[in-house]
Amino acid sequence: QMQLVESGGGLVQVGGSLRLSCGASGRSLSSYACGWFRQAPGKEREFVAVLSWSGGSTYYADSVKGRFTISRDNAKTTVYLQMNNLKPEDTAVYYCAADFLGEYGVVDPTSLARAMDYWGKGTLVTVSS
Repeated sequence: QMQLVESGGGLVQVGGSLRLSCGASGRSLSSYACGWFRQAPGKEREFVAVLSWSGGSTYYADSVKGRFTISRDNAKTTVYLQMNNLKPEDTAVYYCAADFLGEYGVVDPTSLARAMDYWGKGTLVTVSS
């Protein structure tokens, strides 16, 4: 069993930036696709971004494309979500998830969430206006 732990959430003003991190207590994530999902108050969880296990492909929700970037460190123990130009609608709990050997031709957000093998407990991002 692998435990994912997110960090880096907090309060930021509109237009600001945050970088979220996700790790597995030093365990390698090299065999996992890693994704970020979020859930705003009163709304369903939604897909944000995913990085394939090979590192060769990234996918983003249209709402964050051009503002968010998903990446992984060289040691492949930490996955990041760099969030720029934050908007009030980005306010949510952000969850990291991992899918063993995940590679995706076409990303269907609902199927992608079901494919994830492990989930973190989330980190809260609040964007204030």
